[in-house]
Amino acid sequence: MYKALISTATLAAILSTTPALTHAKNMNKEKCFGVALAGKNDCANLTGTHSCAGAAKQDKDVAEWKYMTKGECHKLGGLSKKLAQEKLATLAMTETTIKSAK
Repeated sequence: MYKALISTATLAAILSTTPALTHAKNMNKEKCFGVALAGKNDCANLTGTHSCAGAAKQDKDVAEWKYMTKGECHKLGGLSKKLAQEKLATLAMTETTIKSAK
């Protein structure tokens, strides 16, 4: 019984610290938009066309992202979420202008 109690307490301690460890590990990461290769994105895109990792259809789509070590994103030509949203808005306005000119 004593061993079972120690094992349960140990397991509880490990499980309670796991989220903290995961959070600490992710604190050194940032979402980097526009650098993911097709099928290699980390999660849902900005346009809402999918909500799954690995669902990117083309390389370096500005709406797709990957977690990267802080500071690496800019070196690879990636964008923050805010800049990616601004670029998508600009692209949408350009498409609208082209369609209305026809």
